[in-house]
Amino acid sequence: MTPSLRKLVLAVHVTSSIGWFGAVAVFLAFSIAGMTSDDAELVRSAYVAMRLATWFVIIPLALVSLLSGIVSSLGTNWGLVRYYWVLLKLLITVFATIVLLVHVKPIDFLADAAATTAVLSASLRSLQLLMVTASGAALVVLMVLTVLSVYKPRGMTRYRLGKQHGRAEEPPSTITW
Repeated sequence: MTPSLRKLVLAVHVTSSIGWFGAVAVFLAFSIAGMTSDDAELVRSAYVAMRLATWFVIIPLALVSLLSGIVSSLGTNWGLVRYYWVLLKLLITVFATIVLLVHVKPIDFLADAAATTAVLSASLRSLQLLMVTASGAALVVLMVLTVLSVYKPRGMTRYRLGKQHGRAEEPPSTITW
């Protein structure tokens, strides 16, 4: 990658990652308001807004963050599987994105219930609590990703160590005839 392209991809990655964190923080605020408020209109609005934020802000930012992180790592000396911190960030980001996509169904369910009823039933309390705990946990996970990016813990993967010592790029389990 040219330096200009690398900087552009990095800027997209940092911006989408910060946006993802901020959008999840807003989602957490909505979920707390939806669970604790006695104002029926506020509760309804919070859950409908949560669905919109999820589909049109959080999911796109998560996907852009994931893809731009992959492109950025492939275009730099860090590589995708050369250093443990980059590989760990990739695995955590993939996991967080999958968990996000799994939580779309309960978010949609709560938003539908809020849009069609005046008061949410007590049976939805567990889903409301799930939204608070999941978004709180997501913020912790996103903070861990940020810390990994800033501190870049030392340690190369076996793949990178093998390349440094002049070994073949093929994994050790591959048999060459």
